[in-house]
Amino acid sequence: MTTSEPLLTVVQPGGGREGSLGDIGVHFKLWGEDTGGALAVVEHPFPVGALVAPHLHTREDEHSIVTEGEIGFRSGDREVVLGPGGYISKPRGELHAMWNAGAVPARMIEIITPAGFEHFFREVAELIAAGPEAIQEGNDLAERYGLRFGEPEWLPGIIERYGLKA
Repeated sequence: MTTSEPLLTVVQPGGGREGSLGDIGVHFKLWGEDTGGALAVVEHPFPVGALVAPHLHTREDEHSIVTEGEIGFRSGDREVVLGPGGYISKPRGELHAMWNAGAVPARMIEIITPAGFEHFFREVAELIAAGPEAIQEGNDLAERYGLRFGEPEWLPGIIERYGLKA
């Protein structure tokens, strides 16, 4: 009788593929293929002044853990700034934004459930790496991944309060 061991994925500290998403980075740690589609894990470094524009997911929830610096979150009508060890869940269907809320670089771990959205990050990073001409090819990416963007009335206040890049 043969038994097969369950899939084991090991990512050493500093390991995993890296890319740029523009204002923030992405470090891929666990892909959906590693977890049977249950979840994906990425890390996002946030330089000072970085802002992730308001958006919502139609297919997945995001759970964030701040590991360095201070990151601000706005989800729906709720706003919070978290330091290392702070957790937040951002439910699908709710407009949210994130930003570096401090004077030093910050970092967070993002757990995406279910998996799949990590491929959006991969595709964006590949387009950015290919240069400005290729970025036009990504116009349908948001639609393909069920991502919607918004410009809420609270955004200018956050940009001004934290000195963010608009």
